[in-house]
Amino acid sequence: MTRMPHGTMREAVIDTDAIADNVRHLRRLTDAEVIAVVKADGYGHGAVRAARAALDGGAGRVAVADLNEAFALRRGGIDAPILAWLHAPGTDFAEAGARGIQVGISSYDQLQAAAAAGHGDRPVTVHLKVETGLGRNGIAPADYALVFAEAARLERIGQLRVAGIFSHLSNTSDDEDRTALSRFQVALAGAGSYGLRPEVTHIAASHAAIALPSSRLGCVRIGIAMYGLSPFADRTSADLGLRPAMTLRAAVAAVRRVPAGQGVSYGYQHRTAADSTLALIPLGYADGVPRAASGGGAVRIGGRTFPVAGRIAMDQFVVDVGDHPVAVGDEAVLFGDPTLGAPPVETWADAAGTINYEIVTRIGPRVPRREAGA
Repeated sequence: MTRMPHGTMREAVIDTDAIADNVRHLRRLTDAEVIAVVKADGYGHGAVRAARAALDGGAGRVAVADLNEAFALRRGGIDAPILAWLHAPGTDFAEAGARGIQVGISSYDQLQAAAAAGHGDRPVTVHLKVETGLGRNGIAPADYALVFAEAARLERIGQLRVAGIFSHLSNTSDDEDRTALSRFQVALAGAGSYGLRPEVTHIAASHAAIALPSSRLGCVRIGIAMYGLSPFADRTSADLGLRPAMTLRAAVAAVRRVPAGQGVSYGYQHRTAADSTLALIPLGYADGVPRAASGGGAVRIGGRTFPVAGRIAMDQFVVDVGDHPVAVGDEAVLFGDPTLGAPPVETWADAAGTINYEIVTRIGPRVPRREAGA
């Protein structure tokens, strides 16, 4: 029986070697520059450690959603190019320019704000985001000409630099994504007609980078796949040659032998069918373990996997292990690398009616992150 380290109640163990290896694998697969997406604190893995591992694996750039995330990476010592693309109305891009953050631009107003934030020989670097059918942010097709012409003018006079043009795909179907890709190609041609020559163009995230080679365009944004998780419902991490980087585990906090018919947790949604042992796991929805997975999530204890018994509470949940020998301090693994015997994170996602992205991203700050081998 594997025991948890003395004094450790719960932790997420992050295998940074797996992140680096996943990036190497995806670089070989796509034959493209990788932009490593480390938004949302590196999908719950830790943004700085994930960025370092991805860069070690050969990523050329990193990306986040907002500027505060980008500034945190700079404070953490990440000096690679960083792209941030989601901004509050009226954002001042001066600090972004000063820290060398590349800014995603989705409107004419944002373009003007970025140009105004440049200082002399240090223009703000931008990536123009174009709308190609996802219905979110991005320069509207009706505004392409206006924005491209102004961006080219501002670049000529040294007020900003256009390093990239990008968009997002819906992953609805290959046909839908090919339609969006065609719209993107039209946008790129339009930008080129105004003299814009960006270093990179990118539209593919993990799903399309793997499944739709025509979308790679020499540069891909890799998020979920670099953490070793599959973006597909019908293909596992192992199918894709990826290793999950996060293992979520806890020490069994209490063990109780109970008779048949014992109710378990709030609402008694589970009652023991026979005399049984209940093991208490000190993780709950305050830690990101979804309450919606009550009765369906899986836990590995002592070489066997057991479902959650009853409702998941804020700080804890219960596993009915029957007559399996369990002791306080034993390791309980919620998810990790299935090739090593851990339940896959998708078991929890399926039980909660969600996706693997959400499970790892929502693991809360009360759960310490520890790098494997540390």
